[in-house]
Amino acid sequence: MKGDFDIVIAGGGMVGGTLACALGGSSLKVAVIEPQPPVITGDDYDLRVSAITPASRTVFENLGAWDGMVKRRVSPVETMRVWEGESVLHYDSAEIGEPALAWIIENRVIGAALVERLSAFSNIELIIPARVGEIEIGEQRVTLRLAGERVFGTKLLVGADGAESQVRKAAAIGWRRHDLNQSAIVAVVQVEKPHGRCAHQNFLPTGPLAFLPLDDPHRVSIVWSADSAWARELMALDGPAFEAGLQAAFGDRLGAVRLAGTRAAIPLALGFAERYTGHRLALIGDAAHTVHPLAGQGVNLGILDAALLAEVLLEAAARRRDPGEHTLLRRYERARKGTDVGMQLVTGGLRYLFGSQLTPVRGLRTAGLSLTERLPVLKHFFMRRASGLEGELPRLARRVLR
Repeated sequence: MKGDFDIVIAGGGMVGGTLACALGGSSLKVAVIEPQPPVITGDDYDLRVSAITPASRTVFENLGAWDGMVKRRVSPVETMRVWEGESVLHYDSAEIGEPALAWIIENRVIGAALVERLSAFSNIELIIPARVGEIEIGEQRVTLRLAGERVFGTKLLVGADGAESQVRKAAAIGWRRHDLNQSAIVAVVQVEKPHGRCAHQNFLPTGPLAFLPLDDPHRVSIVWSADSAWARELMALDGPAFEAGLQAAFGDRLGAVRLAGTRAAIPLALGFAERYTGHRLALIGDAAHTVHPLAGQGVNLGILDAALLAEVLLEAAARRRDPGEHTLLRRYERARKGTDVGMQLVTGGLRYLFGSQLTPVRGLRTAGLSLTERLPVLKHFFMRRASGLEGELPRLARRVLR
């Protein structure tokens, strides 16, 4: 495929790949630029996993990418146990008539399935591996120069290139960042007892610890959000000492725990772009917003961003409108920004609510967990909301497309 494009997506990961798949088979000429191809090697699990909601699964199903994930590695979360001290809250997908609350999938498995699906579309050019060098946003087109010297133009540039988005910076869009003074320690852990497709989350004084089930019944992915100083101490421990600390924090519900590979620490911050769109430009996913991993909603927000932007662009193509028109792109921004801000406030607020050790706040948390456990209607509402089964959804996220 030569020459200019209608749309160029900078970032072909989970969110950028979703947008590209949604535009596949259309009249639009699309390029996807991604510096790192997803590579799955042997039986090693990716340290980075995502909790994919039923709404996001529906998007992947409607795009024809879900089967590519299932044939690799996917683990349903059928139940969830949340606790702080003696206060415990149980969630069960059967209570809301769903097969699962979420599906735990390695990020590179999602990426590989999307790239595989994209290869079926003649209107999509995958430029992998490649990096954007220079970006010049003009009145009639955006000109891009790749690191390999290739130069081309596009009517619309979409930034799906993460929290440090080069696209956002090139457009001089402000970024409001709030450091949470936490890091998320991620690792794959071997557990003695089978996890039973149950996700566990323990709210500790230093931050939440999650055990997420993988497809192996004795393997889990952990996400330990710890205050920065404590996270540095944990990362400095040798393997046996870290395992002892993890065992003490989690308890013996799954028996003995053992590291099944390396660890990594990811600094946590809330971030929000002052605007999602501009002339011939749109931002999606982490390029537009980042949230605390507490509720596992970050990638799901990005997938819904991609689904709605695709809806707007396909409708514009049907009407032969210029996809780079700012007035057109504003529809996407208006629809998504409120939802994204709301989730950011919820996850950020929960981080402080469950991190505070003030006696009145601890009492409020305990009462809230106990009340939710005793009121099925309230519990079902939270389950359906977190699963993406409530609220306004893009067409691609609806089980019956219309």
